[in-house]
Amino acid sequence: MTYLPFPSVSVIVCAYTTERWSWLLDVIESLRVQTWAPKEVLVVVDHNDELYERLAATVDDVTVVKNTGPRGLSGARNTGVGLADSDVVAFLDDDAIAAPDWLERLMALYDDPEVLGVGGRVEPLWEAGRPGYFGEELDWIVGCSHRGLPRVASEVRNVIGANMSFRLDVIRTVGGFNHSLGRQGSTPLGCEETEICIRSTMGAPGCRIVYEPAALVRHHVPANRGTVRYMLSRSWSEGISKAQVSHVVGHKRALGPERRYVRSILPRAVFLAMYDWTRGDPAGLGRAAAYVAVVGCTAAGYLRGRQLAHVPGRPLSQPVLAGVSPWREVK
Repeated sequence: MTYLPFPSVSVIVCAYTTERWSWLLDVIESLRVQTWAPKEVLVVVDHNDELYERLAATVDDVTVVKNTGPRGLSGARNTGVGLADSDVVAFLDDDAIAAPDWLERLMALYDDPEVLGVGGRVEPLWEAGRPGYFGEELDWIVGCSHRGLPRVASEVRNVIGANMSFRLDVIRTVGGFNHSLGRQGSTPLGCEETEICIRSTMGAPGCRIVYEPAALVRHHVPANRGTVRYMLSRSWSEGISKAQVSHVVGHKRALGPERRYVRSILPRAVFLAMYDWTRGDPAGLGRAAAYVAVVGCTAAGYLRGRQLAHVPGRPLSQPVLAGVSPWREVK
């Protein structure tokens, strides 16, 4: 394949609930005004006939299809990949609004044939304002870019699911997204984008995944995702998901950035939060406690996932989260 400086791109938006109807329409509108127009926009509806029929009757400038794979985000994304007809596929969440130059910023990096995928920055739009105990270092919990990520275009292990793109031939060659990973409805599973990024580069020495913070989307964060309960539940699930990924690709590949995050970014964050507290910021103590609690819950989830991954007779692709979260999931 000959890679042009500005390749053609299909944008895939996966949706599963009518509760995000107005946000979904905003997403589609943000794609209509891109400075680099997509070749096509595919909205994949995840096993929700009501949403599919309503959307198909409302919009006529995008392709609305049903998820033909297993229920869940990975199945919906793979359905879109199977239908895409372009050089690159870009993924945008149904609650994330793209900046007008989003696609242009992503596509500019594909002038290098060794770039397999490009992702961008995700900023949170807090429905009820950012809680004082929710430091920016923890924004990954709500699917956004956290403090400590590169500030200029840089090679990374993986990109963020709400704002990512891949060469179509690459994503098809590696077999698409792992169905045993990824969010299923409101259950906060994850790491499917981590795993596919790792698989993409494992078979392509010298090639890389790039994070371009100038390619911006803004992600809605409902009030219930700013609660301590959701924070702990999502952290536990992240640990479970990382255990799944490490079981497939190995611990070194799966956990390298996490080790750096725990060793350098979080200690500094705890120190600054405590400093803020001593300077009269009452929320500083809460932030420090949240950092410690998140690390503990994530580590506990990882250990539990490792135990379940080694249960005799458990298929490698079988999800390990079901029924093991100690917190009720927040809808």
